[in-house]
Amino acid sequence: MRVLLVEDERRLADLMKTGLAEEGFAVDIANDGVEGLWLAGENAYDAIVLDVMLPRLNGYAVCRQLRDAENWTPIMMLTAKDGEYDEAEALDTGADDFLSKPFSYVVLLARLRALIRRGGRERPAALTVGDLVVDPASLTCRRGETTIPLTPKEFAVLHALARRPGEVVSKAELLAQAWDFAYDGDPSIIEVYVSALRRKIDAPFGRTTLTTIRGAGYRLEAGR
Repeated sequence: MRVLLVEDERRLADLMKTGLAEEGFAVDIANDGVEGLWLAGENAYDAIVLDVMLPRLNGYAVCRQLRDAENWTPIMMLTAKDGEYDEAEALDTGADDFLSKPFSYVVLLARLRALIRRGGRERPAALTVGDLVVDPASLTCRRGETTIPLTPKEFAVLHALARRPGEVVSKAELLAQAWDFAYDGDPSIIEVYVSALRRKIDAPFGRTTLTTIRGAGYRLEAGR
């Protein structure tokens, strides 16, 4: 799952990015409101974690402009303030949730997952491709009744494919969804994860649902 973190406290932003990456999230960071607004408009995110007190453009204004542009990505606002009026203003501008600093990372993670689970208007929380079920809220995968253990990055690649069943997804698109905005490594890393996924979601079940389309990318389909 891909998350945009808009936070001007760089140390906090780096710590949050590290923690979320360990849980399987791909995280882009913006350190001011203008950059955050631009990234949110240029990329598809599963959620946005948005600080209120930001340079150049505050979080309220960022949230309001995104909603005015009909960008319905779920937004969680962070603020060092505390009080019902600040929470009310955050929600009135279009935020979906609100968390005051200092906060527990465990609570942030749980609420972020819940936000993604209930906030995606254009797709269900759990994605189903044949008898393969990919649940981004719980980061679980199963075929039929059998749970399939995946690493966070394997799950991220599979999730990107499961969002577009039957379609060809290019390496570039998979990198954009499963890695962060600044990734500049070898794109062939995708081949490693696709091979690992085949060994886990297909081979034990006698299936061929994840296929390579030479020169174009990869396709996940229901299969037989």
